[in-house]
Amino acid sequence: MIDIALVVAYLAVVLVCGLVAGTRTRSFEDFAVVSRSYGPLVIFATLSASFIGGGFSIGNAEKVFLFGIANIVALWGFSLKEILVARYLAPRMSRFRDAMSIGDIMATNFGRTGRIVSGLLALFLCCGIVGAQVGAIGAVFNVFLGLSIPLGIAIGCGIVILYTTIGGMRAVVLTDIIQFVVLAIGIPLVLVFGIIYVGGIEGLVETVPADRWTLPGNHYTWIGIGALFLGFLLGETLVPPYVQRLLIGRSSTAIARGTLLSGLFSIPFFMVSGLIGLVALALDPAMSANLALPQVVVTVMPPVLKGFVIAGIISVVMSSADSFLNSAAVAFVNDVVRPLRAKPLAEAHTLRLARLVTLAVGVASVAFAMTIESLLDILIVAYTYWAPVMVVPLAATILGVRRSTTAFVAAAAGGVVTAVVWNMLLDKPAEIEGFVVGALINGLIFAAAGRPSVAETANNRPPDTRKSTDGPRDQSENAAP
Repeated sequence: MIDIALVVAYLAVVLVCGLVAGTRTRSFEDFAVVSRSYGPLVIFATLSASFIGGGFSIGNAEKVFLFGIANIVALWGFSLKEILVARYLAPRMSRFRDAMSIGDIMATNFGRTGRIVSGLLALFLCCGIVGAQVGAIGAVFNVFLGLSIPLGIAIGCGIVILYTTIGGMRAVVLTDIIQFVVLAIGIPLVLVFGIIYVGGIEGLVETVPADRWTLPGNHYTWIGIGALFLGFLLGETLVPPYVQRLLIGRSSTAIARGTLLSGLFSIPFFMVSGLIGLVALALDPAMSANLALPQVVVTVMPPVLKGFVIAGIISVVMSSADSFLNSAAVAFVNDVVRPLRAKPLAEAHTLRLARLVTLAVGVASVAFAMTIESLLDILIVAYTYWAPVMVVPLAATILGVRRSTTAFVAAAAGGVVTAVVWNMLLDKPAEIEGFVVGALINGLIFAAAGRPSVAETANNRPPDTRKSTDGPRDQSENAAP
């Protein structure tokens, strides 16, 4: 009972903190990017909490349980991506100090078309990933608290939807910090107690089949591991919640440092969450793989610590769900509704609409979650229509590379068609996901296309540009290209 009491207390703290933060959210800009004044440690915490969702924790343990450490190596593609973003893209975000979304950034290069396409794709991607996290919330409440999956989803998602709807990004950042601290301590504790339970490292190595410790293992080939590595490198590159974290920093230096810390943190975290899958295999090879991490917690953790760790696992999925939920609403309102309206919405109406969209996406994701089988697999599906369209043009825009709107549309069409044909008609040759090949084709078409005309460049100005209210910028920002 004490463990359940700890979990209930934790959920109450998260909800209260989120609601209190929401009382200070009075404009749509506040809802989307808060005050743009956060330092590197806050960016590190909120960015890490955003990407460490059910797929990179529970899903990682599941895949390592089934196929071995090759999945950990593949996930390091994501880690490399974060480091590259920190090195090459984050320092240039000072050029977009007035942007509130990916669409605002894309509009500087591809005008209204780029903004709307970005908004629609961002909405689709975020809804899919929120759905994956919703499914994870239901499973976690079912395993740990004995609640039915629908009731677990109703409670867990109800809390997330409530504080995200009311508080927007301000509530998300505050709760992310709390959730990050809990998960960063709780998940490693599971591995430590699990290894002790199975007889130490020697006992773990002796019990787990040798093929799970080797590369490429019993399921992958070297080509397959490389393809999956590239998939995680490209799949979540510059997705909406991560770009929003690049827009809330007080300086380009803070943004770059926070992003770098997040990428470096992910390397050991992916190893820890994956090795928990091998602990589960040592405990019971017959257990359900998708419950590997929760079952280890139930089996090896002592009272009180068990409650803390359960809170950590709940944090894993809630922190990712709230970030993508907020980004879905911001993308729809800022990048779809605003450019399609002839008459601008009043500020109060815009904020109200953003909250209504957050609520609608959350409810729709609950229905979508009932069809999910594997959390990590749903991420791959979500990537299929993001990477072949957005990664290259968005990165190019941040880097200052100019191309025409026609080039953007042609590259997007080529990338999506390639990804769909590769997956559905060719059945993924060499185990390579279609979105990897689609992103490559997109990049080739985009690079070969011509620069925009003078008239088009003049027309593609950042929409809804506002003066920054964050005070003077530092010299490093003014010097950034």
